[in-house]
Amino acid sequence: MLSVLRISSAWGLLFCTVQLWSQTQEAWLRVNQLGYQEKAIKVAVLVSKEVLPITTFTLHDALTDQVVWKGNEPRAMGAWAAFTHSWRLDFSTVEKPGVYYLQVADIRSPVFRIDDNVYAGSADFLLRYMRQQRSGYNPYLQDSCHTHDGFIVYHPDPSKDSTRIDVAGGWHDASDYLQYLPTSANAIVQMLFAYQQNPGSFGDAYAANGLPGANGIPDIIDEAKWGMDWLLKMNPGPGEYYNQIADDRDHRGMRLPTLDTFTYANNQGLARPAYFITGQPQGAFKYKNRTEGVASSAGKFAAAFALGSDVLAPFFPEYAAGLLPRAQDAFEFGQRFPGATQTAPCRAPYFYEESNWVDDMELAAILLHRHFPENGHLAEAVEYGRTEPVTPWMGADTAHHYQWYPFVNLGHYQVAAQPEGIAEQFQGFMRLGIERVYDRGKNNPFLFGVPFIWCSNNLVAALLTQCHLYQTLTGDTQYAEMEAALRDWLFGCNPWGTSMIYGLPKGGISPKDPHSAFTHLYDYPIDGGLVDGPVYGSIWNRLIGITLYEPDEFATFQSDLVVYHDDYGDYSTNEPTMDGTASLTYYLGALEAAATGHSLGIRDAAGARVRGDVERQEVHLLFTGHEYAEGIPLIRKALRRAGAKATFFFTGDFMRSYPQDVRGLLADGHYVGPHSDKHLLYCDWNRRDSTLVTRDSFWQDLRANYAELQRLGGELANPQTLVAPYEWYNQEVISWCNLAGWEVLNFTPGIGLNADYTYPGLDNYRTSEELWERLWRWEANDPHGLNGVLPLLHVGVDPRRPDPFYRRLPQLLRALKKKGYAVTLPEGLK
Repeated sequence: MLSVLRISSAWGLLFCTVQLWSQTQEAWLRVNQLGYQEKAIKVAVLVSKEVLPITTFTLHDALTDQVVWKGNEPRAMGAWAAFTHSWRLDFSTVEKPGVYYLQVADIRSPVFRIDDNVYAGSADFLLRYMRQQRSGYNPYLQDSCHTHDGFIVYHPDPSKDSTRIDVAGGWHDASDYLQYLPTSANAIVQMLFAYQQNPGSFGDAYAANGLPGANGIPDIIDEAKWGMDWLLKMNPGPGEYYNQIADDRDHRGMRLPTLDTFTYANNQGLARPAYFITGQPQGAFKYKNRTEGVASSAGKFAAAFALGSDVLAPFFPEYAAGLLPRAQDAFEFGQRFPGATQTAPCRAPYFYEESNWVDDMELAAILLHRHFPENGHLAEAVEYGRTEPVTPWMGADTAHHYQWYPFVNLGHYQVAAQPEGIAEQFQGFMRLGIERVYDRGKNNPFLFGVPFIWCSNNLVAALLTQCHLYQTLTGDTQYAEMEAALRDWLFGCNPWGTSMIYGLPKGGISPKDPHSAFTHLYDYPIDGGLVDGPVYGSIWNRLIGITLYEPDEFATFQSDLVVYHDDYGDYSTNEPTMDGTASLTYYLGALEAAATGHSLGIRDAAGARVRGDVERQEVHLLFTGHEYAEGIPLIRKALRRAGAKATFFFTGDFMRSYPQDVRGLLADGHYVGPHSDKHLLYCDWNRRDSTLVTRDSFWQDLRANYAELQRLGGELANPQTLVAPYEWYNQEVISWCNLAGWEVLNFTPGIGLNADYTYPGLDNYRTSEELWERLWRWEANDPHGLNGVLPLLHVGVDPRRPDPFYRRLPQLLRALKKKGYAVTLPEGLK
């Protein structure tokens, strides 16, 4: 059990922003660790195992400990799960960006941010896990796996059974290495839909093969196409469709996919079985599925092909055009053989027990209607949709594993968006599903009405999607608080206080010991993976083969109702899933798109912002200072004459030595921020991943700088922003900053002006003329010119430098103006 953490100040909270507990602690404050957008609903949950006289709660600035807001109406919610008492604490009226914590008596929450950009990059973060799940060439391992797939089983023509077929590629389904058409096709649709709805939320940092390096195509499109390429292999010709690769014989122990040497047949080498879709029950050994038709899988094929023909067209026009005939063929196949296709079990009774299929056909029909409005597809979509108005898990207490899949019916949304008179009816279907879940959860502290069945987090992602789409269509906000509660549930506002996404937020409480060979055997992170999520205690107690290998750090929060374990041995609650992760891309992309303002720009591999918005013709000058300050009078004068604003980052020692210069810059309206107090070296020069400061000493040093800045009349922006000493840092330092709401800026690589501190005799000495020429060469060679760049200069230099570059600042400002660049503060500091 972790020990109690006693904290004397909010800076202490910044030293350890996770909330720890002991057996003696009886009450806990749960918040969204990632934070809250400024105008979002913001509700924390206080849970307790003892009576608490709660009448007020306070919100504190995490930098000063000052109370900034007081709440007088905590809403008592009674006993639930492991807790005898609970309250909902609403602080939605607080909209000022900043870093805060909540306090009730002596109970404090973890530190969190309020800022419109708290979800920036989160949708792309999920794609890290998708790339890591790739079969064929795996970019994370930089090696290939399952390249021999596969050989055909269940082909209706006996002469083709056991023959080889190329179905290599796609994604592994979870921490095992099975591959399923239903989950993969759904993942493709979810990612294509996410990009279609919010294209600006997705960046380009990886090539099509998943390795680092932009290729001019958004990463989510690259990922969706990776899956689509595999889908085409699973449909090699008309009437020939495959539903899965491998089966539960795969479950013979943990190993990396590149080290998978299990054989399924004596004469097939490393090839794995590819299951032909027959519309009949299948199962290789003891257990069989209950397949009754093909339409569930055929509809998924058709929907993925149809949506791909739209979304992929700008990037791969010929490829996209070829998808549409495939969509028509698959749809007609589903019409001929209605019913659901289930995945095939083998030695264990666990499989995807999908029972519905009209939702798949509805989505396929409405997507085909866009291309063939004269073919009656709209009427078909309406008929299918009316057959199943509500996805049956919504409002239910339980369901079989993946019984009602996909967990969200995007077909309802597509029909509800049609201009014809059916829109209101289908909006009503969407509302009815939401209402049923709302009614189940409205009386518990987390407003959680999702059934705690296997993969409950996937259901949360689905309901978040439906809530957001419904409100977007109708403007109806009556379920907005439940949507916010479900959002916050995934990031820590739940009984266990943990995020359900591996590594998000970095440095927060999130799964550390998931059911995965990557983490368990090799300690490889699986960033972005959404784990299964909590299950009913009654389900967990009867599952086969579950063993906890470590003491349960969440034991205090387990109950007969629901359990969650961050333990490798619990495959039911702590195994990430590929389709669940992909299904969250829409919602996080929508949250990111809702942020106000322009893009904050480009970050380096560690996470520091190194460039602003490349679509805006702006240059953001950074100045730093530690020892020398002789250039400040000239710099101030040049900026004043040009009407330009710049950012200045000083050490505490600098501010103590040159207080009047700092006050002058503040009076001129420039931004002044920290550059550490004592100009510490955060990490080793040669081994950058070796951190040389502790988190405690890092924040103590920064606190001393901030105290000096405040003494001189300065205030930090939101988010609080610094430039690291020596402009040298690593991912660990960035994670400390991000969790506390701080942002690190650094110069744009390649510009070279940061070498203005050098002097003759140093190996890296560059004259000011050389720096000037390098800047303009860089502009000529970059496709965006100097848009968004952050050049770094020093306010003073060693006297051995004969030509300080700051003397050229007036010339530089005139040249930038002549070329049309505005010299402004970086986005977020304006």
